[in-house]
Amino acid sequence: MIWTELLNRLFADRHQVTCEGELLRGTAQLDGETLAIVGTTGHAAIGVELALAQARAVLDTVHAHPGRAILLLVDTQGQRLRRRDELLGINRYMAHMGLCIELARRRGHRVLGLVYDQALSGGFITSGLIADACDALPEAEIRVMRLPAMARVTKIDESRLAQLAEANPVFAPGVENYVAMGGVRALWRGDLAAHLRAALADTPTTDERARDGASRGGRLLAADVARRVAEA
Repeated sequence: MIWTELLNRLFADRHQVTCEGELLRGTAQLDGETLAIVGTTGHAAIGVELALAQARAVLDTVHAHPGRAILLLVDTQGQRLRRRDELLGINRYMAHMGLCIELARRRGHRVLGLVYDQALSGGFITSGLIADACDALPEAEIRVMRLPAMARVTKIDESRLAQLAEANPVFAPGVENYVAMGGVRALWRGDLAAHLRAALADTPTTDERARDGASRGGRLLAADVARRVAEA
């Protein structure tokens, strides 16, 4: 789904969002409440400049509009794979973006993520996944690593990984598998404005992903291991 159609389905004509290259930023109104909109489009590769621009948009909201809810719209192919960005320390820039979102959360801003197109790798981790809750459209594409790349990294034969992916969501790409693992809270079908309204009314204050993953059968051990570590 293109971002203009998404915003129209979420807010009708009550939005003031601009597209600056691959950056989306602006505001929108829902039931008389103004939301800050920050996101990406065009399968954006998150490089140094785009990471800083998103961080700036979040910080501007924290500074000028205390408590305003922030909706992160996610469409990214992950971090930009260029030598320049690596030499400049893209990991630090993306970490800075994540820290700005965490600052907003600690200052009382509800932060929601919505994957409306594509979400891959580190670009997803420091945007949608770091939100209080991340939802997705059913047609979205989500993955961290393709099976061929996973085979090269893990030294496990790709055919074996394909077999594992059939029964274990941890090995498999796809938005349904991220719901099963708890990374995505829910899929938004039908009335998107109603889904957003419900998400704003039920924004979690604690990280519930491991618990959701256990209850949905996608990550059976994460919640228990986290509990045991906390109690140790």
